[in-house]
Amino acid sequence: MNIGSTDARRSAGIASPDRAAPVTGGPRGWRHPAVEPALAILAGLLLAVALTWPTLRHPGSTVPGDLGDPTLQAWQVAWAGHALLTDPVGLWHSNTFYPESYTYAYSDTLLGYAPIGMLGTGFEAAVVRYNVLYVLLHALAFVGAYALARQLGSGRWGGAVAGIAWAYAPWRLAHAGHLNILSSGGIALSLAMLARGHGWSLRHGYRPQRRRPGWALAGWLVAAWQVSLGFGIGLPLVYFLLAAVLAAAGCYGWSWWRSGERPPFGRRLLLADLTGGAAFGAVTLLLGLVYLHVVDLNPQAHRGLDWTKMFSPPLIGFVTAPADSWLWGEPHAAAREQLSWPPEMALLPGMTVIGLAAAGLFVSVYPVRHRIALGLGVLTTVLLGLGATLGGDGDPGYLTLSTHLPGWDALRTPGRLMHWTSLLLAVLAAGLVTALAESTGRTAKAEPTGSTTSGRTATRRWTRFVAPVILLVPLVMVTVEGVNRTPHPVVPRPPAAMRTAPEPVLLLPAGGVGDLTYMLWSTDGFPRVTNGLAGFEPASQARTRAAVASFPDPGSVAYLRGIGVRSVVAVPDRAAGTPWEGIATRPVDGLGITREDHDGVLVYHL
Repeated sequence: MNIGSTDARRSAGIASPDRAAPVTGGPRGWRHPAVEPALAILAGLLLAVALTWPTLRHPGSTVPGDLGDPTLQAWQVAWAGHALLTDPVGLWHSNTFYPESYTYAYSDTLLGYAPIGMLGTGFEAAVVRYNVLYVLLHALAFVGAYALARQLGSGRWGGAVAGIAWAYAPWRLAHAGHLNILSSGGIALSLAMLARGHGWSLRHGYRPQRRRPGWALAGWLVAAWQVSLGFGIGLPLVYFLLAAVLAAAGCYGWSWWRSGERPPFGRRLLLADLTGGAAFGAVTLLLGLVYLHVVDLNPQAHRGLDWTKMFSPPLIGFVTAPADSWLWGEPHAAAREQLSWPPEMALLPGMTVIGLAAAGLFVSVYPVRHRIALGLGVLTTVLLGLGATLGGDGDPGYLTLSTHLPGWDALRTPGRLMHWTSLLLAVLAAGLVTALAESTGRTAKAEPTGSTTSGRTATRRWTRFVAPVILLVPLVMVTVEGVNRTPHPVVPRPPAAMRTAPEPVLLLPAGGVGDLTYMLWSTDGFPRVTNGLAGFEPASQARTRAAVASFPDPGSVAYLRGIGVRSVVAVPDRAAGTPWEGIATRPVDGLGITREDHDGVLVYHL
């Protein structure tokens, strides 16, 4: 029998290579195209609530991680929504760092979350918004990785393992306070959409009959949205897509030259790629120009390679979990002591996914050449993720990219390439789990020879019972590795005195992470404030802090009046150990200013 023919395959019970073999005999409802995406989204939401708990226990008063970056990013989302609703032209000139300009672009902006920032107003809404986003971004990461694994050829079991392994990888717990770093779901989702739009998968290669131009366009737009959240995670996606386009064009040309016939592509798909690619490029370029302008205005914002060297992890970091991991946090405490900066160097993607991916190099539904490519991708991203520790100087390696690729030198933390490492590991794991699922499915349907009818029935029932249990093991293991013990501190509420202070306002004590709290406080009405904290310090802010160290006195009052500040709000309870300790006892007589006491908070009218 020629098993290469379709009829022969059907007679022999062998699946066609153009379609994925069924995993198990699922319910008829699965056949409707909307059911699986809906269930995946629902599962993603439920998992996100459970695995980020207790984030939604007190969403209006606590934040996950710490009181540093979460307060900054809650303000960023709030400002974006406020500015687009009230003054879109002034988006980049935020209410912080007065009197500087383009202050919204002092950090990754999270601009893509602006529609969420339009919902609600004030301090409490900003905190609730942040916590809801924190949960939703985990759900999106699961759905994106699930969709990518399914598009690349895995079954539902494999997709579920990939989704959880990527969205809840232990290393992510070190970034519980970094919304911009955790917001990577658009990476996997855009790749899934682009692959679907172009009719391509790891398992079956290019299938022109499965091209979907609409999905390709959607993939480009999701990629553009991902970039709008910040270049810290978005820039590697930009370069990956650029490399993918060049590689695909090369393969297309090679196939045309080798066969003498132009492979099918289609005008609609070409138009979708050109339109979507133009939108993606425009978003990338426009945001890039804004950041470049910020560097022109603030040369000190340029980050040299010394930052990259400082944050480069040793190899042991790739198998070390952060302290917030429920399963591995305490067992890996000794290993973390070997890391100079554990928050950026504890990079464990998960012991389970490492083991599954390693096995997936040998047993998988993907062709061998694609497994090799995935394995090389894992190796490459790990070597790049080592940064300056690779070969002693990272060149060739991550520092080579920092030297030659525009914008890469601003990516000072090589370990964040773990996004790509863990995604590749998840895809490899999905291939293995799918192979196991299909194997158990075929075993359940096989007719045991030499047995009675009742014996065959009992065997089928036993196999159908055991198969899901076996497949649940990797699913449960990757889930357990994602369980957190992240702290959720209470966010200080803004004092009522701030509402009585005319803007622009200086809040004391000034400087340090306390300024991030002030930024969040300013979401009540968005008054202009001189305070703010970013990856660099504007020159005017340093001058202001030095000039007001002895406030209130004639020099500091004159300086503040000179730059346009109309009031000062001092919080004595936060001033211990700062130049403003004991500020409540400092006299104001003869300075031409007035002071009011609002429940222990001082308001100076200049």
